[in-house]
Amino acid sequence: MKDAALPIVEVRPKSGSYDYKNKYTAGATEYLCPAPFDAATTTKIQDIGIAAFRAVGGRDYGRVDVMARANGEPVVLEVNTLPGMTETSLLPKAAAAANYSYTDLCQTMVELALAHGR
Repeated sequence: MKDAALPIVEVRPKSGSYDYKNKYTAGATEYLCPAPFDAATTTKIQDIGIAAFRAVGGRDYGRVDVMARANGEPVVLEVNTLPGMTETSLLPKAAAAANYSYTDLCQTMVELALAHGR
């Protein structure tokens, strides 16, 4: 998982925008993971995400929010170096799509953190 992007999660609110209500109300938003982009667009989004994460000095793990323009061009919205870990959070969804269980994800996060203390 280190130095690699997890599958992209596409966020589709069932109504309105991706606001607080749609984000934290179970069932109010559809999450597609992996997102249905073609291979070239997926690679472009993942590459810009990794570059943005490195640009802010991120380490170990994080979540980079990207919006894709109509032509597929990615635009970085935010780099989150401490992403949520609830059942509606995006990092666990992406990890699950890469065959990491929630337990495996947490274990990996702890191991990465401990490695910095050695």
